[in-house]
This record gives sequence, structure tokens and C-alpha cells, in this order.
Amino acid sequence: MSRERITGDGRRAARPFTLWREVLVAYLAPALMAGAGGVASGQAELTMAAVTSIAGTSAVVALLSGTWLQRRKGPHLWTMALPRVVLVALLALGSAMIAGLVGWFASRWLPAHTGVPDAPWLTRLGLDLPISAALAASIVSWRWRGARRSQPRQP
Repeated sequence: MSRERITGDGRRAARPFTLWREVLVAYLAPALMAGAGGVASGQAELTMAAVTSIAGTSAVVALLSGTWLQRRKGPHLWTMALPRVVLVALLALGSAMIAGLVGWFASRWLPAHTGVPDAPWLTRLGLDLPISAALAASIVSWRWRGARRSQPRQP
């Protein structure tokens, strides 16, 4: 399915950025892919992580980064001035770093300070969260930037 559409004058234009669709795809794609991998390899832990920490993180990051990109007031000087690849890399790296810290904190702090036992799924957070966050931020920012480029500039 192409993200382009034909305008009235015959030109190709990118489809508009629709946040709820991006969040839905950000949840479903990793849930289905990682879930299928877990089922195929017989890893129940991966199957459970697919629909919780992996897909959940992806959807949350897609929602947060998409909302941030859409709702910024004033000119988007640096988000539009930077090359698309650089913008995507910056947002992916920032998201991965924050998600990595959250995963590290959860895997260390929860067993030590709450009644949550030190379980194997906690150790997965340090890897699942940053990878999911980086992929979601990359895809959402790439699509947002493509949709922004096709829109006429507003004064």
C-alpha cells in the first residue's frame, strides 16, 4: 500500500499524517512479528513480551513522539531544517536512551523495592524497551516528515 495519493492536478502527494493510525500500526506490527517469532520458536516469554513490553513501548513512543511533532507551536525550524535522516536518528537515539533508562530502572528497582519478584521478563526490559522505542520513533518521525514536506507552507 503506497503512502502517496494522486492530487487533482495529477501530482503525487504523501498521505496526511494521522496519529491514531501510526499508534495502531506501532502496536500491531511488533506484536504480530515478535509474537509470531515467539510462537514459531516455542518461546512463551517472547510471545508474552510481544504484546506487552515490546508492542506497548512501541505504541507509547509512537503516541508521544507523534504528538510532540504534531503539536509544537511556532515554526519547526530544526525539525524541518535538518536532513530527514538526521532528524530520524536524533529522535530514535533520544527515545532509545530514555527507554533504556526506564528499562534499567524497572529491572533493578522493582525487585529491590516492591513485592515484584526478580523475574526473567524484568531482565528483558533492558533490551526490549530501547529497541522498540528506537524503531517506533524512527518510523513515526520518518512518516511525519514525509507528510510535512508535501504540505504547503503556512505563514
